[in-house]
Amino acid sequence: MVKDFHFLMISAMYENGGNTTHRFLDGHPQMHVYPFESQLGTRLVQDSLTTLFPVKYRWPVFALDATPYDDYKMIIDEEGKVRARTPHVSKFRHMPFDFSDEERLKIYQGLIKRTGRSRGRNVEAFFRATFEAWKDCKRSGRESFYVGYSPVVGVDGDKILNDLPKAHVLHVVRNPWSAYADTRKRPVPLSLKDYLLGWVLSQYHALLFREMFPKRFHILRFEDIVVNPKKVLGGLCRKLGLEASATLSNPTWNGSELQEIYPWGTIRRASTEANRATAGELPRDEIAEIRRRANPYLKILGYADFL
Repeated sequence: MVKDFHFLMISAMYENGGNTTHRFLDGHPQMHVYPFESQLGTRLVQDSLTTLFPVKYRWPVFALDATPYDDYKMIIDEEGKVRARTPHVSKFRHMPFDFSDEERLKIYQGLIKRTGRSRGRNVEAFFRATFEAWKDCKRSGRESFYVGYSPVVGVDGDKILNDLPKAHVLHVVRNPWSAYADTRKRPVPLSLKDYLLGWVLSQYHALLFREMFPKRFHILRFEDIVVNPKKVLGGLCRKLGLEASATLSNPTWNGSELQEIYPWGTIRRASTEANRATAGELPRDEIAEIRRRANPYLKILGYADFL
């Protein structure tokens, strides 16, 4: 099955437009787009990046002696499982979602029984089971790609592309001033120093993996997407062998247009004006410190003259 599994994984540093891009792709008639962040990581993820990035956002690691039931339960998928099991505490409780996590588990186990366990097969079964279990998912009948989004998972881009031969990774980058200004609005935000370390490492890995997998690892700037999402994301779709659907012009959830991206992310309005206004919220000393810490990626990614 893995050889026939067409998959697009979206990645972005926090507040870099990953959720926004995910929502623009949501209504595409040839895509099964996961309804929330597809947090595939497990607690078994342990490497040099574990102290910086939460394991729920990483590419999963499974125990060699586990059962399919164990594998499924290890996948964190916090947003999806909370909405399904305890909807009254989910930030998405206002959105209709006819879905049973227990039914997905049964479907998942049946798929793995036929294919056997591996990291790639486990991920494939998780996505296929999701859309079989999601009863009120709007479908065109032409879907051929599965789409997920998880912040910073692009740092595992080589693992994703090696595990899934028909997969692609899309890394979305946003200028670090607007991104940090938005992350400051969180209840417990990262410090400027820690945020910029994560931002820089995300860009390092993205540029490295694009060089290693030039036809399968893609980088798009948030600033370009919001100017003309149909054109920019349509170009990506054509690289995937898909059409540049008119649905790419507006963010949606399950095909229904969203007036703002929130609560799928802190970015509420996907526009050039809002993006620049957000960057302008920062004091001068922080603007200068971000420039110092983000070099030389500002020039490489076209942000040297943004502020």
